[in-house]
Amino acid sequence: MQRSNTWIWLLLATLLLLAPGPLGRFVLDLVGGITLVLLLLPLLLGAAGFVAWQVIQKRLLTCPACGFTSMATDSCPACGTPFGDGINAGSPVDQLDVSNVTIDVEVVEDN
Repeated sequence: MQRSNTWIWLLLATLLLLAPGPLGRFVLDLVGGITLVLLLLPLLLGAAGFVAWQVIQKRLLTCPACGFTSMATDSCPACGTPFGDGINAGSPVDQLDVSNVTIDVEVVEDN
């Protein structure tokens, strides 16, 4: 039966990594760089995806008539209702004029 040369290759690779020569240093730098990229790439992709999701969420408008959500700025693509000045004109905060409103609060005791 023929013996495997695996141990010879492992010893050669170990000698190459432990040798203070430029080839051993290059291999260590290459392995370190690949490891760093593999560890940081998912974090960078996750951060880029989160930023993209936040940008998309800021540009989405909800139609005041039908509730359809889109990125259109002029009118709703589903029903044709105009959005106004590019803002969500259908939100309750934009429709209320609270400059001259007084709220009266009465305390009622239950006995």
